[in-house]
Amino acid sequence: MQRITVIGGGFAGLTAAITAAEAGAEVTLHEAHHTLGGRARTAEGPYRTNEGPHALYSGGPHWSWLRQRGLLGLLAPLPPLPPLEATRLRLRHHGTLHRVPPFALLKLLRRAHAHAPVDTDFLTWATGIAGEEGARAAAHYSAVALFHHDPGSLSAAFVQERLRRATKLPPEAHYPRGGWGGLIDRMASRAWNLGVRMETLSRVDTLPTDTPVVVATSLDAARRLLGDPALTWPSGRTVLVDLALRTRRGDAFVVSDLDAPGWLERFTAQDRTLAPAGEQLLQGQFPIAPHETRADGAARAEELLDLGHAGWRERVTWRREAVANGRTGAVDPPGTSWRDRPAVDRGDGVYLAGDQVAAPGVLSEVSFNSALTAVSLALGRHELDLKRA
Repeated sequence: MQRITVIGGGFAGLTAAITAAEAGAEVTLHEAHHTLGGRARTAEGPYRTNEGPHALYSGGPHWSWLRQRGLLGLLAPLPPLPPLEATRLRLRHHGTLHRVPPFALLKLLRRAHAHAPVDTDFLTWATGIAGEEGARAAAHYSAVALFHHDPGSLSAAFVQERLRRATKLPPEAHYPRGGWGGLIDRMASRAWNLGVRMETLSRVDTLPTDTPVVVATSLDAARRLLGDPALTWPSGRTVLVDLALRTRRGDAFVVSDLDAPGWLERFTAQDRTLAPAGEQLLQGQFPIAPHETRADGAARAEELLDLGHAGWRERVTWRREAVANGRTGAVDPPGTSWRDRPAVDRGDGVYLAGDQVAAPGVLSEVSFNSALTAVSLALGRHELDLKRA
C-alpha cells in the first residue's frame, strides 16, 4: 500500500486526501487549525458566514465529482436572472442603480468574442469591441470572480473566461445550504470512512521524507514551509463585508458596481438558514489597491448599501469587516496563463495544491484540479487526472 501525506485540511487538502484514499493509498492529513475547512469554513452562531462570498459553479469539474460521491448535499441555486425584477438584481452605473446592464457590456458576451487573447490586457481588448465605457463596466462586473482592484489590467483571456462564467444563463453559481461548512463536513466524513487519518492542531514545520507530500496550503504558507522564494503569484486584495439587517421588503438581491469593482449579495435570499428569523445576511467584497485601506473598501460598500437597501443603518443587527490579502485566488497578468503559475510538481516527492498554482478553472475549481493532479503525480497514476478541465 502506498502512503501519502497531505498538509492542509481545506477544500484542496480534503479533495487530495479522498482521491488518494480511493486509489488505495494510506493517507495522513495534517491541519494546523482546530477544525477542517480552511477558507471554506462556515462560522458558528446565528450568522452563518464564510470567509467572503463563496459559490460552487455547476459547470466546473468538481461539481460532478462531488455529486458522484453524494457530497453536494442540499443546494441553494441563484434564482434565474430574467426577469431581472424578480430577483432584484441591480447594477450601479454612473452613480445610479439600473435593472439592465449597458448594451456595450452585452457585446462582450457574444459567442463571437469568446476567445480573448492571452497577451493583451482586458481593457485594451474589450475597448476595441465595446468602447472604453463598456469595457470598464465589464471589467468591474467580472470582479465578482476576481477580487482584484483593476481587472482591466489583467490578461484578456483570464478576465473574459470569468466574465462568461459569471453571466451564463441559467446561472452556474450554487451555494451549499447552511454554508460551505456542511460540504466540508461531508468531505471529512467521506475521508474518515476511507481510512484517512486526520490530525487537527497539527502544524507541520518540516516535510516528511518517507512519503510523497501534497502541500495544500496558501501559497504564502507553502513558500515558508518549502523555503522556496519562487513560490509567488499575483492575487487580489479585497475588503470583505458581512452585514445582518432586519428584513425589509424591496431590498436588492444583488448590487453589482459597474463604476468600480465591488459586489454585494443578500445570501438569505436563497438560503434563509444563514441568519435568524426576521433578519437577512449580506456579504460583499470590495477590491482595494495597494495604497487603499479597509476604510476605503468599507466606504464603497456603504455607497452600494445606500442605493440598494434603504434605511440600512437603522436596521443593522451585526457587522464585521476584514481585509483578505493574497487569499482570493490567482490572477493572471497579460502574457501569462494558469500554466505559468507555480508548478504542482516541486520535485523530490513534493506537490502543491491550492487556488494559486498551475491548474485551470475558476475559483475553487483551481484547488480541485490541482489536488487531483498532485495526487496523480504523487501516486504515479495518471488516470486520476482525467477530470482536469
